[in-house]
Amino acid sequence: QKLLEEAPSSFLDDTLRKKLGKIAVKAGEAVGYSGAGTVEMICESHDRCYFMEMNTRIQVEHPVTEMITGIDLISEQIKVANDEPLSMTQEDITLTGWSFETRINSEDPFKEFLPNPGLVKKLALPQGPFVRVDTHLYEGYTIPSEYDSMIAKIITWGRDRDLAISRMQRALSELEVEGIPTTTRFHEAVLADEEFVSGDFDTGYVEKKYDQIMEKAKTPKDNNTIDDDLIAAFAAIIAVSSQEPQTLSEPTDSRRTWRTRSRLEARGDL
Repeated sequence: QKLLEEAPSSFLDDTLRKKLGKIAVKAGEAVGYSGAGTVEMICESHDRCYFMEMNTRIQVEHPVTEMITGIDLISEQIKVANDEPLSMTQEDITLTGWSFETRINSEDPFKEFLPNPGLVKKLALPQGPFVRVDTHLYEGYTIPSEYDSMIAKIITWGRDRDLAISRMQRALSELEVEGIPTTTRFHEAVLADEEFVSGDFDTGYVEKKYDQIMEKAKTPKDNNTIDDDLIAAFAAIIAVSSQEPQTLSEPTDSRRTWRTRSRLEARGDL
């Protein structure tokens, strides 16, 4: 199973991305397919890409697509199933920024990802701008052994790949799940690995670097990092507190720092 997903692909350029997209559409048209579906491909070079399979359903990693397109895929899937038209055309779809998703599983990465169901004794989920958490967990919930071991999905967005990684690192550092082992430390180690951060890796990455990744995962957490969001928050507080009392009620730029920054980042202008 995949453990970490990102969109867009760091391997594809715009030309190859459009080419593969057209192939995917042709595959659906060839069988008269209607509904949500995912065409999976694998590339060994920019001129050697191969069809793998088509999943006739929504994918677990659909949030990364939603984050960079702004489209609610579940809503669109329901519309198609109800014989309603989509709310957009292909020309309306644009990619903005970068997104990552980490699948948090109740598995022990130090024991070759052995599943470990059990009682969730404590739970603290990450929060903050451009962080999304999809989960059914709550404190006191017992994870059963009969189903897939995935217990949560952490999704982040950034104007570029580096910022999306930084936000994911912060989100994972805030995640607390006590009572069961999880894959969180594995994800943190991968996101701190230079080869992964460079974007130049392949499907043999985990197998090749497993020992190095797990050795890094043993390192105690460092929760003292400060990212761009926190810096912006301090800047906004300082800017507001430095205003004269009589000007605080005016709609100055400093009063709108939070809102303005969020909008600019969403457009990729920061």
